[in-house]
Amino acid sequence: MRTGRTIMATIAALALSTSVAFAEDIKVGFNGDLSASPSALSGQAGVLGIQAAIDDINAVGGLLGRKVILVTRDDLSQPPKSIQNMSDLIDNEKVTVVFGPTNSGNALAWKHIPNQKHVPSIGMVGSGTDITKPGPGGGDNYMFRVSMVDRSQVAGLMVYAKNNPKSKKIGYMAETTGYGQGGLKDIQEIGDLQGIKPVAVERFGVADTDMTSQLNKMKEAGVDTIVVWAQGTPTGQLLRSMEKINYFPLVLSSWAADNKSFFDAAGEKLAELPIFMRTLTDDLTPKQQKLFARVSAKLPSTPAFPFVVHGYDAMMLYAEAVKQAGSDDGQKVHDALENLKGTYDGYAKTYKAPFSATQHEALTTADFKWAHWQAGKLRSYSDDIIKKLTAADFKI
Repeated sequence: MRTGRTIMATIAALALSTSVAFAEDIKVGFNGDLSASPSALSGQAGVLGIQAAIDDINAVGGLLGRKVILVTRDDLSQPPKSIQNMSDLIDNEKVTVVFGPTNSGNALAWKHIPNQKHVPSIGMVGSGTDITKPGPGGGDNYMFRVSMVDRSQVAGLMVYAKNNPKSKKIGYMAETTGYGQGGLKDIQEIGDLQGIKPVAVERFGVADTDMTSQLNKMKEAGVDTIVVWAQGTPTGQLLRSMEKINYFPLVLSSWAADNKSFFDAAGEKLAELPIFMRTLTDDLTPKQQKLFARVSAKLPSTPAFPFVVHGYDAMMLYAEAVKQAGSDDGQKVHDALENLKGTYDGYAKTYKAPFSATQHEALTTADFKWAHWQAGKLRSYSDDIIKKLTAADFKI
C-alpha cells in the first residue's frame, strides 16, 4: 500500500509540476487563412514574422521570465470557421492575444469576441477599414492593427485619380466579399470627399474568371480610369478580361495586386498595368534585408515579405505592452497598448505611441509606398503626380 501511495504521490507531483510549467508559458495565437484563399500566402508570411519575433524574445529569457508559445489555427477563409477558431484559441488554448486574420471579412465576423473576452487582437494582414473601429454601443476596443488600412490606401488612389489630367471618367469595381465591399464603401465615400463622381460601378465574384460583361459596361461609359478593390487572383483575372476585349484603362488597385497570386493570374505583361500602395518596396533597408535573409528559405513568396515585417512588429509591440503592464492580463495589456511609452525600432518603422484610446492603427498613409510590377519584380513607383501630392491632399 505504501508503495502504491508513493507511486501515486509521485505521479501527482509530476502532473502538478507539468501543469505549473505549462501555466508559466505565455501562449499567443494566430487565426487566419493559411491554405485556402488567394491571400493565404500573406497569412503564412505573417506567421513566419510572429514566430521570428517569438524566437528572439525567448532567446533573451522570454516575457516576464516566461516562454512564449505560438498556437496557430487555419480558418480556411471561412467566417464560421474563423469564429470557431477564435473561441477555441481564447477559451480552450487560453491565449493572451490573437494575431490575424488574413481576410478582413473574417475579422468583422468575430471582432465582438475579443471585446467581450477582453483579449487583445492585433491584425497584421487584413486591411478592412472597420476592423479597428469600436463596436456598437462603445466600450473598450480590443482590436489593434500593424498593417495597411483600406481607407488610407483608398485616399491615396483617389487623390491620384483626382490630380491625374488623363483621368476624365472614373469607374469603380470590387469583388463581392466583405473585403471588396468594404473597400468599395471607402472608395465611394472618399470619392465624394474628393468631388469624384463615378460614371460606372460594377461588382464581380472572388472566383470569377471572366469579367468582360462588367468591363464592356465600363468601356461603353467611356471609363478611362478604374479603381478596383479585390484580392490578388480576381484582380489578375480582371486584367485578363481586359485583354480579351482590348480595353486597357488606367488601373488603380488595392495592395492585393502585390500578391504572387495576382502575378500568377495576370501574367508578367498584364501585371505591370496597375499601380497601388504597400508598406515595403524593393528598396529594403539593411535591417529589413537581414530579416529577409533570415526567413527567405521559408517565405512562401518574395512579395509576401511585408507580412513577415507586420507579424514581427505586431508581436514585438505586444511584448512591449506586456513588459510595460508587468502582466499578460488582457485589460492591462490593452491599456498599455493604448499608452505605450518610449519607442520601439521596428522593421516597418520606429514606433512612438503607435496607439491611443481613439486610434488603433500603428501604420498610416505616411508609412505607405507606391509600387508596381516591372519585369516580374515589385518596384517602387513614382511620377509627376505623386511627387506633387502633399499630406493635405489625402482626405480620409
